[in-house]
Amino acid sequence: MTISILYSLAVLFGLWGVYNLLGYRNSKKEWRNKVGKWYGHNNNRKSFILVLGDKFDRTSRGQKTIDQLRRANIHLMASEFYGILFFGAITFAFFLNNFFSIKFPINIVVSIVLMEVARRALFLIRRNKYEERMNDQLPEICRILANSTRSGMTLTQGIGIAAQELNEPARAEFSRLHSELQLGVDFNRALRNMQKRISSREYQLFVASLLIQKRAGGNIHAVLDEMGKTMEERKLLLQEIKTMTAEQRYVAYIVPVLPIFLLLVMNNINEGFIDPLFTGIGLVLLVLFLIGTFLTFFLIRKVTNIRV
Repeated sequence: MTISILYSLAVLFGLWGVYNLLGYRNSKKEWRNKVGKWYGHNNNRKSFILVLGDKFDRTSRGQKTIDQLRRANIHLMASEFYGILFFGAITFAFFLNNFFSIKFPINIVVSIVLMEVARRALFLIRRNKYEERMNDQLPEICRILANSTRSGMTLTQGIGIAAQELNEPARAEFSRLHSELQLGVDFNRALRNMQKRISSREYQLFVASLLIQKRAGGNIHAVLDEMGKTMEERKLLLQEIKTMTAEQRYVAYIVPVLPIFLLLVMNNINEGFIDPLFTGIGLVLLVLFLIGTFLTFFLIRKVTNIRV
């Protein structure tokens, strides 16, 4: 029992150390970039691991992963993300070997498969997290633009104020929009570019309203005020729906995990308990179990995904 507790504490402190190391790396990188811009010292030598990580981040695979991480609202580089997955696979293989009596190479195979499933599930579940955060900030954006135009400013000046006042991630998008407008890009084209980057229905409506008002004229601050109120009411409704369906959504996560955990515990108590699963009929039952678990998760998520 004491050894198990020590192992658990060691892994816990290891994960905590990796988390702090990644945070330190990000802050150090930002500070180095700032100092490099001030003094022109950007050619400092990097470690071999960092060089490999930077090279991987510039590959097509790395760029695709960075885009997925951005849409999932996860502030990591592709090399850091895969490093965490690699460390997680090693840790889980260690647990399977020492706590559930699953030996090499089965524990390695199971860990790799689990990390791949976790990676795909993470991107699937959080694929629209970036757009959701942008949608949450849309009422505030409408209020800032409405107050700016009401006070006599132009819409371009209001976008500049929004770029200064908003928090991330809307700050980055409106800063880019304002920079394009300052560089002389046509207003309609700049809004269309932002519309391509953010494909949610709310931003489609927001951009369409700005384009129509810019072309036809009219009381734009009244339109923005009304849109902000509508978006705020919609946000409250979505939060109420999430609260009412919270239990069902957590059941969707518990149902696949609980049988596997109980199976591993039984294998730890009675060594060789899961060996029949790797026989002929056992593999058939295992495949049917995995299909049934996936369908259960998919159906529960589908029922609780109420769109407004």
